Amino acid sequence: MNKIVEELKKVKVFYLATMEKDQPRVRPFSSIAEFEGHPYICTGNHKDTYKQLKENNKIEISGMYDGGTWIRVSAEVVEDNRIEVQEAMLNDPTGPSQLYKAGDGRFVTYKLVNIKAYKYNFYASPEEISEH
Repeated sequence: MNKIVEELKKVKVFYLATMEKDQPRVRPFSSIAEFEGHPYICTGNHKDTYKQLKENNKIEISGMYDGGTWIRVSAEVVEDNRIEVQEAMLNDPTGPSQLYKAGDGRFVTYKLVNIKAYKYNFYASPEEISEH
């Protein structure tokens, strides 16, 4: 499994930051899936998240593990709405299968690229997390 996907599943809820013009926007997410070895996130095209990612595809993700350790991921997203990707996301236990259907015209999936991911704690240097 992709290590970044694995780590984000461990934190369960992570926070996705996007930009709206010059204002950062942060919201909780829990859907993360792997497809063809890469991490994917999703949203709906009726949401502000979608509009913000159309304007600026750079994101940051942060989530807290139990015990005072956290993960921070910087990446860019590339829209990838192949039915196979949407089905993989919806079939993942974290996927929003109660909200969307593959190919419904509202569900949008994004591949994370140019990823830098680190695990932090208060007592040691950051540990880089590679995808594999």
